[in-house]
Amino acid sequence: MVSDFVKAILEELSKYKVESVHSVTLVIGKMTNLGGEQMEFAYEIITRGTILEGSALVIEEEDIILGCAACGYEGPARNLDFGQYSEEHAIPILSCPECGGPVTVLAGQTCSVKGIDIEEAV
Repeated sequence: MVSDFVKAILEELSKYKVESVHSVTLVIGKMTNLGGEQMEFAYEIITRGTILEGSALVIEEEDIILGCAACGYEGPARNLDFGQYSEEHAIPILSCPECGGPVTVLAGQTCSVKGIDIEEAV
């Protein structure tokens, strides 16, 4: 996954005269189950020897938003309750929190590059 991002970013940067890259910002939906720490570690390894080496990987989490056609609900999903471990192991319930009906996932599945902070060569 991270290698695909890095490959795409390097391909895009090759079109410009880039002196250095300060940071890369990704938007990662909570439904992707991609771990931030693991992604940062992989990014550090994969970017070695490239123009991205030493740049910061900034990860913005996208919350899960559900929509229900039956009752009109639009909002966050509830999670299964695991007591004290609920925050660490959140598993969304993909049914309407209001009426229990089927839902459409409106947000939370994103996995994209939001921006790249670069310094252009003069």
